[in-house]
Amino acid sequence: MTVLAIALILVAAVFHATWNLVAKQAEKSGGGPLFVWLIAVLASLIYAPIAFYLLLSASVNVRLGLAEIAAICVSAAIHLGYYLTLQKGYRVGDLSLVYPIARGTAPLLATVGAIVLFGERPSLMAFFGALLVSASIFLLAGDRGAKGDRASTNRAIRYGLLIAVMIATYTLWDKNAVSVLLISPILLDWGSNVIRAFMLLPYVVPRWADAKQEWFENGRRAVAVAILSPLAYILVLQAMSFTPASYVAPAREVSILVGTVMGARFLNEGGTWKRLTGACTMIIALMALTFG
Repeated sequence: MTVLAIALILVAAVFHATWNLVAKQAEKSGGGPLFVWLIAVLASLIYAPIAFYLLLSASVNVRLGLAEIAAICVSAAIHLGYYLTLQKGYRVGDLSLVYPIARGTAPLLATVGAIVLFGERPSLMAFFGALLVSASIFLLAGDRGAKGDRASTNRAIRYGLLIAVMIATYTLWDKNAVSVLLISPILLDWGSNVIRAFMLLPYVVPRWADAKQEWFENGRRAVAVAILSPLAYILVLQAMSFTPASYVAPAREVSILVGTVMGARFLNEGGTWKRLTGACTMIIALMALTFG
């Protein structure tokens, strides 16, 4: 990978881990679909000036036909499923358990998908990294966590794996959108947020009083996520526009280590050293996937 791609991915990783910490904190006083809707609405408003500039500026060549609009709609649906599953996962499990499993498994799935769908050919070192990813998951999943409840931990693991499938799916779909259809990363993410906001309206309108309460409880957290989540993903999309998905998907998961530390440090989640060991092993694996 180029230095630019690595820089974009590292900055995005810090933003990504930070907004996931905030989203986990929101679950303590609300969260769920209403919080996801607030994020989509706020992100649509915050990034609207940039999106409109790209759409209306004569100096920027933006192609937005039926194929591009359809790609954005599908992306919005996949990301909606991801956000809803993520919120549920954080409700049943620790950040320092759900986050590493989801983010660690996703690049393995995305790499396989990139090989099958895009004909990418990562090296033998990358496959060695994939094996280390699996070993890291066992280290992370083997910890019963602060709750000490095997059933709740198993639920957290299942949600982590389901989130990983969502991540791999949107990674491959959006990779095609920015590198083949040449959709602007900013427009892809902004359009996805706008569509998600409308998709959730049938759920939100009958619960308008609850939505106002969610804003009262988690408004500032929703603003933080609405800024950081699109920004992190736009940086990743920009990297994917000129870098193979089988390299970007693993490299961005350096956020695993950041997320694990944040969960242990700020949320007082148990099993710190075992989870950090698993996270560090996963980082080594992901570096093998990236640079192999």
